[in-house]
Amino acid sequence: MNLVKTKDYDTMSEEACKLLAQRLHTLTDPVLGLATGSTPEGMYQCLINQYNQQQISFKNVTTFNLDEYIGLAADDPNSYQYFMNENLFKHIDIQKNKTHLPNGVATDLKKECTDYEQKITDVGGIDLQVLGLGTNGHIAFNEPGTDFDGRTDIVDLAQATLDANARFFDSIEDVPTQALTMGIQSIMEAKEIILLVSGEHKAEALAEVINGDVTEAFPASILQKHNNVTVIADEAALAKV
Repeated sequence: MNLVKTKDYDTMSEEACKLLAQRLHTLTDPVLGLATGSTPEGMYQCLINQYNQQQISFKNVTTFNLDEYIGLAADDPNSYQYFMNENLFKHIDIQKNKTHLPNGVATDLKKECTDYEQKITDVGGIDLQVLGLGTNGHIAFNEPGTDFDGRTDIVDLAQATLDANARFFDSIEDVPTQALTMGIQSIMEAKEIILLVSGEHKAEALAEVINGDVTEAFPASILQKHNNVTVIADEAALAKV
């Protein structure tokens, strides 16, 4: 596990952006696994800035997002599709048909999950997967107790996750209680993983990822078993490492 220590959130975002930009230059048809939430926002802004300065292009890039809420259509401001459009896709030259998120309003959600896995397989797998870290150790929406061999599926969200995401909604009652998420096995098959962690409220969780036991009770601990993980974290998040 490669550890990149940064001063603060902005520097973390810049380092992550730099790493992604390098991969865009070295890979012919990059397949990126992307994440939502407040942690990667700075990285996305940095990527947009680089695109505007004509330093990078996304025209040959394919993306797969980790997850989507069940019940939220793509045009819902709280959907992850909407988040990605607003925070990245509409500002760059990526082809719309090469951006993928699970469809949270699909008629057959189980089929949506298997179809999503097949799409990833069809493009040869994910070259670089970006992850954030939940305070309870979740990666994507794989909550504590999730099987390490799981694939894209329907999941119930833990109360800690509902509480953490309530800030994006009018009230906690509005937060969807289920989501579609890439499974841990799906994530671990990525050729390279970047874990972004910022803030002292994530310090305990990050210490567990790096130094704790590998256990399904703390899903992110599985990253210790991947042979190409880079953790990019700020000083506050690394306080307990």
